[in-house]
Amino acid sequence: MPIDKSMHVLIVDDYKTMLRIIRNLLKQIEFNNVEEASDGADALAKLRAGSFGLVISDWNMQPMTGLQLLQEVRADARLKTTPFIMVTAESKAENVVAAKQAGVSNYIVKPFNAETLRDKIEKVLGHG
Repeated sequence: MPIDKSMHVLIVDDYKTMLRIIRNLLKQIEFNNVEEASDGADALAKLRAGSFGLVISDWNMQPMTGLQLLQEVRADARLKTTPFIMVTAESKAENVVAAKQAGVSNYIVKPFNAETLRDKIEKVLGHG
């Protein structure tokens, strides 16, 4: 079954330029239904108010980190099965372990391109 490219995707980063980069990469792989959040609290409010098929979040944000956002999502009965991809600038083993323990679906190390993003999304959504 092909991936539903019209699904609602939430991208979370406190750095506007990164939001724009991720939005453009998503557009290249034909995901156009994209909403942005500038921090974890904003993302959580949007997730609780809407219906998203995928979350792509930066790890390193203030005041709520991507890991804290992931933990909140996984603790919420309605959101806990939402696929969640973490974006990080460093692939430290302890970060990867912490994210896996918190229930991350997958993670991407910056910098990355549209092809890498597509591969990760396909794996997370069960088509890879």
